Amino acid sequence: MRLSRKLGAARLASAVMLAALPLSQVQAEGIYFEMAGKVSGELRYFTEEAQFAGQDQETNISFAAEPEFFWEWNEGSDSLTFTPFLRVDQHDDERTHGDIRELSWIHVGEDWELRAGLRKVFWGVTEFQHLVDVINQTDAVEDFDGEDKLGQQMVNLSLVRDWGILDLFLLPGFRERTFAGDDGRLRFGLPVLTDRATYESAAGENHLDTAIRWSHSVDVYDMGVYWFHGTGRDPVLQLQNVNGQPSLVPHYQQVDQIGFDLQATIDSWLWKLELLWQDNNTESYSAVQGGFEYTLYGISDTAWDLGLLMEYGWDERREDAPVSAQNDLFFGARLALNDAESTEVLAGISHDLDFDSQGLIVEASRRYGDNWKASIDGRFFYADDPADPAYSFRKDDHLQLTVERFF
Repeated sequence: MRLSRKLGAARLASAVMLAALPLSQVQAEGIYFEMAGKVSGELRYFTEEAQFAGQDQETNISFAAEPEFFWEWNEGSDSLTFTPFLRVDQHDDERTHGDIRELSWIHVGEDWELRAGLRKVFWGVTEFQHLVDVINQTDAVEDFDGEDKLGQQMVNLSLVRDWGILDLFLLPGFRERTFAGDDGRLRFGLPVLTDRATYESAAGENHLDTAIRWSHSVDVYDMGVYWFHGTGRDPVLQLQNVNGQPSLVPHYQQVDQIGFDLQATIDSWLWKLELLWQDNNTESYSAVQGGFEYTLYGISDTAWDLGLLMEYGWDERREDAPVSAQNDLFFGARLALNDAESTEVLAGISHDLDFDSQGLIVEASRRYGDNWKASIDGRFFYADDPADPAYSFRKDDHLQLTVERFF
């Protein structure tokens, strides 16, 4: 098993010491303590035989644990959150990994907040692709959709003003993207050698990145704009011959990136837009993701709500873009039963207008009692052009059952 983050021994030791304090002792010192979290089991069933050597499994089982420890003191002005994560996977050694999703201290002032440590920050409004989300690195071994993120080292000063919220970020240290191993499904045809990753910056993974973001709400509009300078989170996978074998080696460039997101809530409509412009050593490009969600409330006099979604993604690099949504249409529907069990179903389909490929996702979840939740997800791919980024996954159609126990 490998630890997917390099941690300072003193920082980790201090968190463990705090977690080890008895609850009564913490309360006696005037500190409020709360523990929550979840454990989960996951079963994946692949409907087709694998296309690459080493992927000889049709099923895969994994288990994960993500506890959360929370302390609060100074009458709520200061708090500390510690959220470790661990997954053990049946087949893929790279997916068996540990991380600290969050280990952060927050101090709340009258019109400002200071946050320091390892944290997760999300930016964006669209459903099918989070174009402007840039702070945290993707934990790509967790799932195909890119929703899971690694914790990021940061110091964040947030200023609350009448004209909006201004966030200033110092990001000391970089997290490399995780990739499935040779025995894992949902991977590229060639192995990705993460231990040989290279950097444009001479400081490597120790480059000090910076970001500034302004966000504000005006009437029905919620908007944000940011500038990011530092190591790009998306690696360029360079083809190299390593020990006589063709392999992919990640290379991380220095980038300047400007992002903008806008959401308008107008009656039953949610209009969504994300814009991106990036400049790096090899190119400058822009990209956009936009669309809407229209909700039908109380279908047939029931408590059910049905949301209809459509989005379009465009990348100026088109067929040369190393992303799947370079000229793509997305259609989807979200059904919420609004029952005591929080039953929800989401289905969506994507169509690539350049490569004529499609992808289908289905997600359904339901709570059982106060502590249990079951989810069924499906991912299905159709791609027959080797130049299409989705081509590597054309044999990886699968169903996934996840059972979670919250505490």
